[in-house]
Amino acid sequence: MRLQKLHDPLPKQTQSLKLMTKAISLKALVFTLLATAMYAVSSCSSTQQKEPAKQIGIQLYSVMDAMNQDPQGSLQKLADMGYNVLELVQWGGDPKVFGMPAEEFKAICDSLDFDIISTHSSIQEDPENEEDVMARWRSLFEIQKACGGEYFVIPSYRVGYTTDSIKQMADYFNRVGKIAKEYGLKLGYHNHAREYEKLKDSDDVMWEYLVENTDPDLVCYELDVFWCTKGGKSPVEYLKKYPNRIELLHIKDDFVIGESGNIDFESIFNQFYNNGMSGYVVEIETPAELREQTNPDGSKLSKDQINDAKFDAAAKSADYLNNSAFVK
Repeated sequence: MRLQKLHDPLPKQTQSLKLMTKAISLKALVFTLLATAMYAVSSCSSTQQKEPAKQIGIQLYSVMDAMNQDPQGSLQKLADMGYNVLELVQWGGDPKVFGMPAEEFKAICDSLDFDIISTHSSIQEDPENEEDVMARWRSLFEIQKACGGEYFVIPSYRVGYTTDSIKQMADYFNRVGKIAKEYGLKLGYHNHAREYEKLKDSDDVMWEYLVENTDPDLVCYELDVFWCTKGGKSPVEYLKKYPNRIELLHIKDDFVIGESGNIDFESIFNQFYNNGMSGYVVEIETPAELREQTNPDGSKLSKDQINDAKFDAAAKSADYLNNSAFVK
């Protein structure tokens, strides 16, 4: 019996130890569940905070003077506004991009997380110097290739409004587009208002004739929705009629995007997305009234004041697009 009493406490200690172990395990389980729940909430919150930014592009012609004066500072301003896609402009085939070698300019854009989507430039056809003209195009395409991007867009082109003239223009675009394809680029054409007039010798609308007489594999179209509207046509109807030919949009208004109320941007974006396209850039042109505006002392606005007004319009335009649910 005495031996039994000596061993009695051991089972009680064992039981206590088991109870303590169970309590500790329960606490550990509760802690683990709480930690898992908190991590899930934290991860969800983190995911929401890191939601990808909208892709909002701008044609640098919008702030051309400022870009020529201070390209890096101007790009920083645009990045701070929320722009992250660029369309360049190469007037006259200048081998430098805003005064810099293409690689140097691209490095600045990369540092600010800009994607370069396309470039604007044009070379008029010269049948007597075809070889020289095509060599100049190759030089431009080399620059674009160094900058990156998918498109090279002709912003305007001098042509007579006859069937033969537009047919010649279309043939020229096809030849240039074939060379662009060698560089991994697609040639595009940007409209103004006059392209929506009828030809002098037929009932064909100039822009429609051009679309229908260029090779879809070599030439696409950048629809400027402002000038299309000014030309008396509907951007949405053209997006429906030529869903695979309009690969880019110029989003433009009287000055600030969305302020005039004259253009149905929501329907335009919806149809563009329905067509499977997504590339667009804002373009801001200086309205005549801004150039004619005067200071209190009667003096005209300085170049810097006009530049400030255009940056302000760019900021408001970016805010409009960022806050519009129909823009992806």
